Amino acid sequence: MKALIALTALAITSLTHAAPLVYEGTEGAGKGKHIVLIASDHEYKSEEALPELGRILAKHHGFKCTVLFGIDPTTGEIKPGMSNIPGMDALKTADLCVIFTRFQDLPADQMQPFVDYLERGGPVVGLRTATHAFKIAKDSPFVKYDFQNKSADYVGGFGRQVLGETWVGHYGPNHKSSTRLDLVAEKASHPILTGVKNVWAEIGAYNANPIEGSEILVMAQPLNGMEQSSPVDETKKPMPGAWVRTYKSASGKEGRVFASTYGASGDLLNDGFRRMLVNACFWAAGLEAAIKADNDISLVGTYRPSWMGAKRAGGVKPEDMVGWDAPIWPEKK
Repeated sequence: MKALIALTALAITSLTHAAPLVYEGTEGAGKGKHIVLIASDHEYKSEEALPELGRILAKHHGFKCTVLFGIDPTTGEIKPGMSNIPGMDALKTADLCVIFTRFQDLPADQMQPFVDYLERGGPVVGLRTATHAFKIAKDSPFVKYDFQNKSADYVGGFGRQVLGETWVGHYGPNHKSSTRLDLVAEKASHPILTGVKNVWAEIGAYNANPIEGSEILVMAQPLNGMEQSSPVDETKKPMPGAWVRTYKSASGKEGRVFASTYGASGDLLNDGFRRMLVNACFWAAGLEAAIKADNDISLVGTYRPSWMGAKRAGGVKPEDMVGWDAPIWPEKK
């Protein structure tokens, strides 16, 4: 009996520490650079969006991309929103962190590598619910990163202090209103907007008032409908939809930040949004000189995002998305 309990505990431990999904690039401007992409939200299918983004950055541009997921420790399967993200130690060698999580309260051995990354001033790309990436117990040593943190030295937690905004609220209803993302004319020369046009997100708008010092690149205009051609919602003025800033780390180094309140899995089907996001990763990693209007941002492999309500299989593990051709999201029997 004791042996069985020990074997069960070992199995659970191995699942808790399951190997991450890695896409190895070979040639391109990103060769030698390591990007860690962290996916664990409850609604917007970051577990679809970030593997596809990782494949684009790796195959077309040479980055090494490590994708981490919320994992059910009893099965090893991806469980969106789960506060168990094995592989966070990958941040020790990361040149960029892309985060798309919601309400995480990670165990100390997973949260500490993220804190260490911020304390060394690592660059960050944050998408949608990353404004409220963490919801942390009040007795936790990491409580200051909570999206509702009220302490004077870190108001709004990670979202406000690093990305530039915490959770404020919806500005356009999901599944009824999509969002046109208009480039700010005065910022057209910013490297992130190189070659970017006709940007649209299928998700509804968020309220946002980025912290002082943020440079707004894109304004979000809610639409009355779920098509890119849907009419403008005349009752809603444009709201900041993507911006850049820097944060000062404990080391004294300033880290570059790109944040957008969009990025659900279906948004990557839009060429304009996808190019902006790829450009943002280049810029945040200090590779703005390599941003070209015709850089390859084509989808890699079979990408079939399901945010709009398409049914998809459960029981998927990170290893089911290994390689350039594995479907995202995989089919399971």
